Amino acid sequence: MTSFKNLANRDVVLLVARCLIVLLFVLFGWQKFSGFPSAVGYMAGQGLPLPAVAAGIAVAMEFFVGITIAIGLATRPLALLLAVYTLATAFIAHHYWTMSGSAHFEAEINFYKNISIIGGLLAIYATGAGRYSVDKMLGRL
Repeated sequence: MTSFKNLANRDVVLLVARCLIVLLFVLFGWQKFSGFPSAVGYMAGQGLPLPAVAAGIAVAMEFFVGITIAIGLATRPLALLLAVYTLATAFIAHHYWTMSGSAHFEAEINFYKNISIIGGLLAIYATGAGRYSVDKMLGRL
């Protein structure tokens, strides 16, 4: 039996995995970036202090860190950083335990979606970016 480590497709799978795991971040990070005043309003509506700073952090983490992971630059530390950010947003934005009705159900789904995404980010942290990455071109695997 061939182990996955020896498969020729391993690096292709890692590239696809990196792109898929950050797709959600890049899409919503771009929305926040291109509609920054709306993002600030959303953060204020969530009751976050310094909503402009919170929106800036969200844009940096979701859009810029997402793209950086997709291209495979500083993949391991950024995957870990994005996992921590994702955990924080789960508790800040999806606190289903304080809600009821359909809001509870929606927030619970999104909370556990975040937890699942953290699993994927930790897997990327553990495996690294693979051959098709800037990290590989820089000799940082």
